[in-house]
Amino acid sequence: MGKKVQSYTAEFRAEAVKLVLSQGLSLQEAAQRISIPNGTLAGWVANARGGKSGSAPGARTVAELEGENQRLRKELAQMRMERDIVKKAAAYFARESLQGTRS
Repeated sequence: MGKKVQSYTAEFRAEAVKLVLSQGLSLQEAAQRISIPNGTLAGWVANARGGKSGSAPGARTVAELEGENQRLRKELAQMRMERDIVKKAAAYFARESLQGTRS
C-alpha cells in the first residue's frame, strides 16, 4: 500500500511559515501545532528564507495585493449599493402590505 500524498493550500503554507519566521516557534513546535510533518514545514521555511522572490508559499507582489485590494473595494461598494436597494424595496413593500390591511 502506498502513502497518501497530502496537499496544502498556499494560504495554509504561508501561515505555517509565519509561525516559524514571525512568531518564533521552532520547526518542531509549529509542525506539532498544525499537525504536519517536520520535514514538510522545514522545506517551506527553507524556501521562504531562500530570498527568491515569490518562493514563500502564498507570497505576492505589492502590485498584486494593490490590484486585489482595488478589486475588493469595488466589489464591496457594489454589494453595499445592492444591499441599500434591497432595504429600500423591503421597506416599500412592507408599507404597501400594511396599507392594505388597515380598515
